[in-house]
Amino acid sequence: MDLGLDGKVALVTGSSRGIGRGIASRLVEEGADVVFCARGAETLEDAVAAVAGPGRAHAVVADVSTEEGAAAVVEGAVSAFGGLDVVVNNVGGSGASTFDGLDAEDLEAVLRKNVVPAVLVSRAALPVLRTRGGGVIAMVASIFGRELGGGPGYNLAKAAEISLAKTMARDLAKDSIRVLSVSPGSVLFAGGSWERRQREDPEGIAAFVQRELPWGRFGTVDEIADVVTFLVSQRASWVVGTSVVVDGGQSRAF
Repeated sequence: MDLGLDGKVALVTGSSRGIGRGIASRLVEEGADVVFCARGAETLEDAVAAVAGPGRAHAVVADVSTEEGAAAVVEGAVSAFGGLDVVVNNVGGSGASTFDGLDAEDLEAVLRKNVVPAVLVSRAALPVLRTRGGGVIAMVASIFGRELGGGPGYNLAKAAEISLAKTMARDLAKDSIRVLSVSPGSVLFAGGSWERRQREDPEGIAAFVQRELPWGRFGTVDEIADVVTFLVSQRASWVVGTSVVVDGGQSRAF
């Protein structure tokens, strides 16, 4: 299937590793020119060096939880590739694991890891997307933004991202800017939290997999990246405002 991504310009936040790196790499493989973005220069350059075309890859080191960083990554796309068509807000992170630990400082930190970058990068991208005549903005949320799960701050932040995507989808349709969110389940990758937990508590994680994951395994980065790549393509032009679940049947919500 031709996804129509040849010549499109995309940026993916948090793309030095894990799901973000997988999405950015798949977009390059499908012919898009992609800005990889993260705070760490070394891992970011490794990700860009490893990707195979036909699209091009460019690295921008930026902290997108700040207005300056969000502006820098958008400017990097325009400078490197002449514009911007697709924004994937992937950067995120967790906080306290229980409500007892959810004080004001923790709540602010987890929102700044997840919701604030999505708002700032999307707002920075709007003028460029409008100049292009439209585009796509995707939020990488979580099934734990749709139902109970994870720490309370993380649960709250991911629900906020799904809600934000819905609101933006209605507001920006007039500009031909399509907005949606994706809700992955538990995904195992090198350097990720599930790998760390599996290393620290192999028996506990094995029990979690047996109890919570119907297919008896974690999801993979490629399984998420393939869906996101389709969703930001022209082939998914009528997918607007919704949150697409990619979780192997893990979640219990309808």
